Amino acid sequence: MRPAAAVAAGLVVAGALMPISRASAAAAARESVDPALREQLTTAVDDATSFDNRFAAEVWLLDMATRLAPQMPDAGRRMALLKTVHAEATRAGLSPQLVLALIQVESAFKRFAVSSAGARGLMQIMPFWIEEIGRPDDNLFDMRTNLRYGCTILAYYLDKEDGNVVRALARYNGSLGETWYPARVERALRTRWYGR
Repeated sequence: MRPAAAVAAGLVVAGALMPISRASAAAAARESVDPALREQLTTAVDDATSFDNRFAAEVWLLDMATRLAPQMPDAGRRMALLKTVHAEATRAGLSPQLVLALIQVESAFKRFAVSSAGARGLMQIMPFWIEEIGRPDDNLFDMRTNLRYGCTILAYYLDKEDGNVVRALARYNGSLGETWYPARVERALRTRWYGR
């Protein structure tokens, strides 16, 4: 797994949970930007790949579409989201199901979600990232852009934590050292995205 996706997500969640103003949260997160993450995020945003194995992707899409239907009844929107999640998670070396569980916890699949700290979109990305990597025209409410940023950040944190998913998720959320957030994502993963 690659580490890029976890960092941005951790900063997003950290900012969302801190009882400080939106501007203060963004400033604090920006001060702690890891240069290696900035570089990986810049590369990821410029990379545009799709499914490696179309047949496997279609099997996965059919299964996941059934699971997502209660939260996203529009079949076209649901399939577009799942294709993009699969492509972006795979590109970042992540389990697409882990990304779906994180999205469930972060935004409940609301594309235009905004946290109290200003984190945006499905994976709740802090807007300072678009300036940090020199892409001020990126729209964090755009599904592919949001997923590209979020998956890159989560993958970065996984690499930084040597594959330890609990610590990587805590970093994504900004709660390193605590387990309540990773437990929520794990519960969503176990109960909805892997087994019935």
